[in-house]
Amino acid sequence: MKPNCLIVDLMHPSIIDLLEEAGFTVSYRPEIKPDEVKAALKGFRVLMVRSKLHITEELLSEADELQIIARAGAGVDNIDEAALIRRNIQLVNAPEGNRDAVGEFTVGLLLALFRNIVKADKEVREHIWHREENRGEEIFGKTIGIIGYGNMGKAFARCLLGFNCRVIANDTFNDAIFDENAERVSLSEIFEQADVVSFHIPYTPENYHFANAAFFRSFRKKVWVLSTARGEIMDYTALVAGLQAGRLKGAALDVLENEKLGTLNARQQVNFEFLAQAPNVILTPHIAGWTHQSYQKINEVLVQKIKAIHYQKDGLR
Repeated sequence: MKPNCLIVDLMHPSIIDLLEEAGFTVSYRPEIKPDEVKAALKGFRVLMVRSKLHITEELLSEADELQIIARAGAGVDNIDEAALIRRNIQLVNAPEGNRDAVGEFTVGLLLALFRNIVKADKEVREHIWHREENRGEEIFGKTIGIIGYGNMGKAFARCLLGFNCRVIANDTFNDAIFDENAERVSLSEIFEQADVVSFHIPYTPENYHFANAAFFRSFRKKVWVLSTARGEIMDYTALVAGLQAGRLKGAALDVLENEKLGTLNARQQVNFEFLAQAPNVILTPHIAGWTHQSYQKINEVLVQKIKAIHYQKDGLR
């Protein structure tokens, strides 16, 4: 009998052919409701998800044959990894699929921030022709500090190669692999030398509000802030305070502390209203890794990883 895979989120159409070519039977149910997934998992070897639901111990309680959970994307903060370990289920994700998209987009945010592109565009549409007021900055000669040097941080560093800037990076993992595109430094060196700080770390409980008031106060220079990571890693009240005090020159944010804008609490609403009105802030709706190309590449990465794990388990390399 062929191994089977349940897909509960929208995926690029190529996923079915890729899985079938790899020897899997596919049940594609992107319309399934979250409360129906628990019962539907019975008998499946593989579950493929995006961010539709949280994978918990309770959800997996009837998954009698499940061996692999495949997260179509980079972040796995919606998955209880401890529950997977207890049930001997392997987790795979696909940061290799959208890392180039994230790297390019982060450079785009930096250029837009430095050159007042969003502000200037809005002004011209309103028949306002301000040149001197929109005089910008060059990336040339700046020191770019990257927090987190995994797939996304490396991709951003690679995209910066043509700008004649210095790239320094910090990663909390001692075994993080660095390349020639960035100099590995301590966090204190980031604070001392960076003109720009860009976040590329995943959200984990340990990283909650990693960028807090003390973090932003630690920079010797006034810095620009970029985030294409996860909203939870940053204290947005501290970010707003830094912008209001002039300690931060500007921010470009692809992620927010609460991305369901209709459910903001009072504090989040105050922060959002400031950010939305600030001329030195750019906001985008979590689209850094969201390209037509990455949509398909994520499928290709996931299927290769699923196939390798499945056939290794069955002794069929």
